[in-house]
Amino acid sequence: MATVDECRVALEKLVEQFGEISAEDRARHVVERRLACHISDLGVTFYGRIHREGLDPFKEVPPEDGRPAEVKITIASEDLISMVNGELDMGRALFGGRVKIDASLGDLLRLRKLL
Repeated sequence: MATVDECRVALEKLVEQFGEISAEDRARHVVERRLACHISDLGVTFYGRIHREGLDPFKEVPPEDGRPAEVKITIASEDLISMVNGELDMGRALFGGRVKIDASLGDLLRLRKLL
């Protein structure tokens, strides 16, 4: 099991990786959505926002507006770190039940293009 700090670092790395996606691809596949990433084995949730300009840094405090996340991800700490480091394929993790994503079909299809 990884620590909360290790998960925080992994999410920071994910933000950096998302920044490497071309502006053209982001414009085609990204719409603004609030995100919640629940680390199941640690019982902590990180909140963020994806938009055409990038991915905002994740925080452990829910947004002040109180609106729920449109995309909710549930993942174990070690799987998060493995996925961000490229050691775990998102598709396999999703189909294998290691990752759960609660989002609309349209959001899932758009996110698939970016992963």
